[in-house]
Amino acid sequence: MMNLKYLVDANLPYRFSVWKSDEYIHQFDIQFDAPDESIWEYGKTNNLTIITKDADFSDRILLALPPPKIIHIRTGNMSMRDFHVFINEIWEDVLSLSNENKLVTVFKDKIEAIQ
Repeated sequence: MMNLKYLVDANLPYRFSVWKSDEYIHQFDIQFDAPDESIWEYGKTNNLTIITKDADFSDRILLALPPPKIIHIRTGNMSMRDFHVFINEIWEDVLSLSNENKLVTVFKDKIEAIQ
């Protein structure tokens, strides 16, 4: 677990090339049906950035100090193919912003960051 940096929430694809490395762990590998509070605590305890589509996490981070940090993906409905292409194109920028900010929100047309 030494290389882990990111926790992918259950609402995002399990098998996804962008997060197929030893820096990522998916919620399904921890506990398939874990509640948000458990995911939050796991991320906090292990100093992980949570990658999610769930607004509850981004709302919560505004009231808490990291860890965990949050990457909130708010692209709406996209085909899996379009989602893969989109994320592959922007992921390096997202991670770069996440290094310096507690919340990074990804929209179809922009990326926002909050320290």
